[in-house]
Amino acid sequence: MQSVLITGGAGFIGQNLVHAWRAAEPSDRLVIVDAMTYAANLRSLEPLIADRSISFVKGDIKDAALMRRLFDEHKFTRVAHLAAESHVDRSIADPEAFLQTNVLGTFTLLKTALEAWLAAGTIEHSRFLHVSTDEVYGSLGPSDPAFLESSPYRPNSPYAASKAASDHLVRAYVETYGLPALITNCSNNYGSYQHPEKLIPLMIIHALEGKPLPIYGDGSNVRDWLHVSDHCAALMAVIERGRLGETYNVGGGNERNNRDVVGLICDALDRAFATDASLAPRFPSCPAASGKSCRSLISFVTDRPGHDHRYAIDATKLARELGNRCSVNFEDGLGQTINWYLDHEDWWREVTSGAYKAWIDKNYSFRIAV
Repeated sequence: MQSVLITGGAGFIGQNLVHAWRAAEPSDRLVIVDAMTYAANLRSLEPLIADRSISFVKGDIKDAALMRRLFDEHKFTRVAHLAAESHVDRSIADPEAFLQTNVLGTFTLLKTALEAWLAAGTIEHSRFLHVSTDEVYGSLGPSDPAFLESSPYRPNSPYAASKAASDHLVRAYVETYGLPALITNCSNNYGSYQHPEKLIPLMIIHALEGKPLPIYGDGSNVRDWLHVSDHCAALMAVIERGRLGETYNVGGGNERNNRDVVGLICDALDRAFATDASLAPRFPSCPAASGKSCRSLISFVTDRPGHDHRYAIDATKLARELGNRCSVNFEDGLGQTINWYLDHEDWWREVTSGAYKAWIDKNYSFRIAV
């Protein structure tokens, strides 16, 4: 039995990891810490909190006193660090928040874990997993080989730079202080409970509401898409069986450009409305409700500054050392994700009210059609 701290556990990947961990290791004690900023949501975790399957603490990882109290109280032997600001557009508008959480927050957590484990004499039996992104490696050309763990860091956005800095801090704590830490760098995640500011849920929800589907530039930017369930399986394998001090890339092996991803979403929704008569009364503003294609909503808008053209992950090391390979085909996973948002309208209606709408208006209203 392990005592596990999961930071950012009320976020998209975090809550999926909580459910996956609870199912795989029912005897482990899980403590979830989340600052409950705009992207966090506890709805999927409420049953686990209610039956005391997990403990939840609302708190900031920059709060050193809180972090030390939790380490002293729960005697953590595992830390899965997912707490982060992660939206590139927001990092362009407000980079300071990303430095505060992603850099200073990670530093506070590293320092606390090291001190607590040294004091308790448990450092040899403990593990710290830092969850990062492929964006630290920068951008690839169309024919460039995929990113390796040894690829140089070339971050191009404030978000990517803040994650690169936190990666370097983790490595420094391994080399200088002997912290038993590991790093994962993942490609673009998608799946259930993703905040609607991200591409796939944004396009699903906008299509259902009959709103424009804004694609940056010409839509040729390429991402490697990783289903969140595959990512969580990899994280659990790395934290338990990965070599300490190592980095493992986690990719889906599903490279698609943004234009094609949005097209696939539109086609899937068109098919869903054609075969399920109950959808049209629920979403009358969707073009598919009147037999038209959701592709009619696609618009190409001014690109964002420093937009990386292509990401691709080589996950050979993860497969070779730990036997982890992604199992979710992108088209299948996308279909599952679309069905989830169709079935959970109450969830995204709540999330997309108020401050979310103000952000969407701020980020897209000034962009012009191209």
